[in-house]
Amino acid sequence: MLKAYGWLTFCVVVWGSNFVFGKILVEDFSPGLLTSLRLLFIVLCLVGITAYKKNFKLVSKSDVFLILSLGVIGVFINQWSFFKGLQTADPTTSAIILAMTPILTGLLAAVFLKERLTIRMLMGSILAIIGIYFVVVKGGSSSLHFDKGLLWIVVTMITFAIMIIMTRVLSQRIDPLMITLYSNLVGFIVSIPFAFSLDTPLRMSSNITDWALLIGTAVVVHGIATLIWNNNIRHVNASKASVLSNLEPFVAMIMGLILLHKPITGVEILGSLFILAGVMLSTYQRKSGILNPVEYRTRQSRSTS
Repeated sequence: MLKAYGWLTFCVVVWGSNFVFGKILVEDFSPGLLTSLRLLFIVLCLVGITAYKKNFKLVSKSDVFLILSLGVIGVFINQWSFFKGLQTADPTTSAIILAMTPILTGLLAAVFLKERLTIRMLMGSILAIIGIYFVVVKGGSSSLHFDKGLLWIVVTMITFAIMIIMTRVLSQRIDPLMITLYSNLVGFIVSIPFAFSLDTPLRMSSNITDWALLIGTAVVVHGIATLIWNNNIRHVNASKASVLSNLEPFVAMIMGLILLHKPITGVEILGSLFILAGVMLSTYQRKSGILNPVEYRTRQSRSTS
């Protein structure tokens, strides 16, 4: 049990560190090109896993539109807005904003999947919104500081929530590995022309260290960490694992301090605590069939574990 928690904590550190590594990468790669290259290596990794497991399956015609929509919205726009936002938004604030995803997912599920919207969900949402207010107040003043980067991170959160809803629908009839492979393949194909049209100027590093970081984070974050999580999640209580996943903003704070020398402010800690409390209150003992981010990561490549 202790070993399983150790590996799960490792996964949370990897996912939380992705905000800081993304911030580093957008200094040397333009967002569109970075998105395209990242998706390329993710697809290559997923193709390798699929070939190894000999688990390739075709998608029915009725699901093609959903797969295409998932690839465009939940993969390409999600990835591109993430890197676009990190050009100006700091990684700690980005991680805190994305911690709101479970609450937004629940609200979308209530609207589109007719799931019950509980008082607990509404109270948790209010707590999380208070936390968001704290982390976006510039310099502790009463004026809100919504820079363009932060708005793109909000887009990332929204598209991630939409991705979870779409995955929930598709996972009822399609293997999770195939959903992940096809959606990332669509996202990669769509990203190619945008890599040259959205980025002005087009920036690409010639440093082998930057390329190693790009490839390593793409494969480790979306491949190895997910596999480790899937192999260990079955040994622990799911609700406790969800709490571990919600610690990503705190990991981003620590990694930002270590790698970017960004000081941790009291306002950021206070906002994170409010958001964490809001997420836990909203998702605690929910019996909904909707996937939260932890469950999405697990089902994303469950058949690879």
